[in-house]
Amino acid sequence: MSDQLSSPGSAAASVRAAGPTDSRTAVRSLIAAIEWKPLAAILAVFLAAFHLPVGTPRFDNAVMESLHLVKWYAREHVVLCLLPAFFIAGAIGAFVSQASVMKYLGPRAPKVLAYGVASVSGSVLAVCSCTILPLFAGIYRMGAGLGPAAAFLYAGPAINVLAIILTARILGLEIGVARTAGAVIFSILVGLLMHWIYRREEDGKVAAALLLPEPPAARPLHQVILYFASMVAILVFANWGKPDSASGVWHAIYASKWLLTAGAATVFAVTLVVWFGARPWKVVASAALVAAAALAFPGEPMVAFLAGTVGLAMVTMEPEGELAEWGRLTWGYAKQIIPLLLGGVLVAGLLLGRPGHEGLIPTAWVERAVGGNSLAANFFASVAGAFMYFATLTEVPIMQGLMGSGMGKGPALALLLAGPALSLPSMLVLCRIMGTGKTIVFVTLVVVLSTLCGLIYGNL
Repeated sequence: MSDQLSSPGSAAASVRAAGPTDSRTAVRSLIAAIEWKPLAAILAVFLAAFHLPVGTPRFDNAVMESLHLVKWYAREHVVLCLLPAFFIAGAIGAFVSQASVMKYLGPRAPKVLAYGVASVSGSVLAVCSCTILPLFAGIYRMGAGLGPAAAFLYAGPAINVLAIILTARILGLEIGVARTAGAVIFSILVGLLMHWIYRREEDGKVAAALLLPEPPAARPLHQVILYFASMVAILVFANWGKPDSASGVWHAIYASKWLLTAGAATVFAVTLVVWFGARPWKVVASAALVAAAALAFPGEPMVAFLAGTVGLAMVTMEPEGELAEWGRLTWGYAKQIIPLLLGGVLVAGLLLGRPGHEGLIPTAWVERAVGGNSLAANFFASVAGAFMYFATLTEVPIMQGLMGSGMGKGPALALLLAGPALSLPSMLVLCRIMGTGKTIVFVTLVVVLSTLCGLIYGNL
């Protein structure tokens, strides 16, 4: 009983009753009894709260900017970007065998095939640095090699055809071509370097891949391709950004984006019923829910899109089978990634604000740091781009403003290569998916390569 009641207080009492030698021993016992890590955490939180600069204009404005950014992110990206990405990632785990992923993207797959598939797949998606994360997690956890998975992770946000065209039109053909070449080369180079750095671990994956059986032919390949193509089409068309020109092919696609999204959703619904065993009444009920939402809110297509997402979740609510596994994996990705992303967006908004609005870090500091084409300017541009959050296509007007304020063309390219592919929110999630060490290496490679590319381009 006395052992259970021992405490730092009883240890202090023993110091007063003991001799010199015993006193030193008792002091050591007292120090050992103190839980230093919780104490340090409590003191740090207390000091931060005590000195919180509430009431100062910059801090108060930064807090509001962080909340504005989280609100904007929740409205513009969670429903249209992340939710479809979660379902696609869950479908990879439920309907694609591990052996198939290893065959095309695994460490023993031919490098030309693996990196070609990874870069092309990523570039077709044309999503932001956060939306690519569930898809990356899906193929990486299914056994894709680290190199091809890293190439896919970089290519998705960086190789955006519409963004590259917009870059060439607004910032100039020269920087548009440089961005295209840099992004394509980087996706493969980053993947190869990640594979080489972790080659021992990748050799272990090769040994494990040799033990896997041949992919089971559960259904014909064309069924799987059409199934995933329809989901990707929903993701791409629903997020199709407004082009700079009011005419042409890109504007025509933008003008009919919701019709194209509805067409892809119809194909997707048919494949679910005919090939994947979804209950027809659930699919019909989901379609009726979408139609009702569209009629009730004619000017708010996002409401109908959200209704379709709810309907799809209902389709996956089965006691067992592939559909049940699909729903379980989708929910697993959502609950793991969404809290980290929203927390990261909150911090990014606090530090850097929104485009055209300042956070804790003054915009003037950034503009002064990226002037000229020095190594320091290119490095700062790469680091700033890596931590800022860029939604798809927003990097172009931001760069236009920075270049108008004196930003050099080398740092501009460096930021365009690092910014869309990385962000503080994506880094937090990557640490959970592939570990802190690999995340640091990936970020470092992107920053270093972007810096070198900007330095070379700026001094040509």
